[in-house]
Amino acid sequence: MAQILPPFTSSVKLKYVKLGYQYLVNHILTFLLIPIMLGTALEILRLGPVEILNVLKSLRFDLVQILCSSFLIIFVATVYFMSKPRCIYLVDYSCYKAPITCRVPFATFMEHSRLNLKDNPKSVDFQMRILERSGLGEETCLPPAIHYIPPSPTMEAARGEAEDVIFGVIDSLLQKTNLKPKDIDILIVNCSLFSPTPSLSAMVVNKYKLRSNIKSYNLSGMGCSAGLISIDLARDLLQVHPNSNAVVVSTEIITPNYYQGKERAMLLPNCLFRMGGAAMLLSNKRRERRRAKYRLVHVVRTHKGCDDKAYRCVYEEEDPQGKVGINLSKDLMVIAADALKSNITTIGPLVLPASEQLLFLFTLIGRKIFNPKWKPYIPDFKQAFEHFCIHAGGRAVIDELQKNLQLSAEHVEASRMALHRFGNTSSSSLWYELSYIEAKGRMKKGDRVWQIAFGSGFKCNSAVWKCNRSIKAPTDGPWQDCIDRYPVHIPEIVKL
Repeated sequence: MAQILPPFTSSVKLKYVKLGYQYLVNHILTFLLIPIMLGTALEILRLGPVEILNVLKSLRFDLVQILCSSFLIIFVATVYFMSKPRCIYLVDYSCYKAPITCRVPFATFMEHSRLNLKDNPKSVDFQMRILERSGLGEETCLPPAIHYIPPSPTMEAARGEAEDVIFGVIDSLLQKTNLKPKDIDILIVNCSLFSPTPSLSAMVVNKYKLRSNIKSYNLSGMGCSAGLISIDLARDLLQVHPNSNAVVVSTEIITPNYYQGKERAMLLPNCLFRMGGAAMLLSNKRRERRRAKYRLVHVVRTHKGCDDKAYRCVYEEEDPQGKVGINLSKDLMVIAADALKSNITTIGPLVLPASEQLLFLFTLIGRKIFNPKWKPYIPDFKQAFEHFCIHAGGRAVIDELQKNLQLSAEHVEASRMALHRFGNTSSSSLWYELSYIEAKGRMKKGDRVWQIAFGSGFKCNSAVWKCNRSIKAPTDGPWQDCIDRYPVHIPEIVKL
């Protein structure tokens, strides 16, 4: 019996057609220039050396024309290089790793919840359901004051946590980079909910005896996206202060912000937020280029505070009993998706290859002119980035971005594993994720990294980094003793 051949159309893999289209569009200039260059070369060969010399002799230039042309070229080149933005390098960074005594397994967390909320079993059950679906693991940490029954969130305990985290990451950074405290020109500390007097940045200046002319900044109240806001501020300062070093510290102090009431919307942060912090050294010095890990390419910030719902979706307030906590709105994910849409609309033209921008443009024109019901084209950001660091705010945040950006499980692996091992460490979570990618030995020279963070206000911020050199898996860092165990399977529900 004759073999029935399958239809040709079903045997063609359309992904190869798309790859061919992307290669053609992204290299269109090359394809246009090659025939022009070949034609020019053939014409020169056809003329021969004698005719070429005759052509050159026929072009008569006097000394004034040569001098004016030379001056113009030098002037244009000088203006170009003087106006060109300075390159900002991320020399290195360090992440905080809490001592094992601060570890909070599920059983410990739930036992404390039952004892602290013994008159409200519904709130205890709510926290259990959240924890079961949170994506957190058994090794996340809370500060010592929260381990007391009831918790003891004193000012002294909060300062103690701040000193432990901030001094720990700065000490590690100085050791990694061989940087002397006197060589720090700019200091930026961001901590959203703990803002004592003197400030945390003043605490760092005092501890390390930094110079009296240091430019120090303390950012508060800006939520989990404050880390990238600090990077943006450091970039702007380094553009106007040549030959400078900037140290950025991102953290969230848990001690004074652990909610002890009964409102469910305000109990949610207790289940997700954990200890953490990171310190980064940025520099605009040219000599740092060779040893720096990354170069900052773009920072894009989106603020939706003009909308009342967005402004109040993450809101610090008192409950009916007068206890202060963070109220998370049910509309949080919808608002975050809208902020992300605005952010990627801005960052897309900066990073996407021409092939993706053309497809997006054609789809947009088609929807406007022909059929509004056409499915909108979602650009393939995998063409622009090799690695993604999505703020580990919770499983729902990671799930939503993976779905909207059409990312694979490997692309969001760093975010899920950081959430599992360290919990939501607020503005520092992006650096635990970057450290995970490095610990796995996946970061190669030329790789591009997209960091995405969300914060109260409501804000969505992005940073794009390009790897300066292939990075060997570090022998230290927050993943040092556990990277071999990861990635781990995280079930949808962990029954407690």
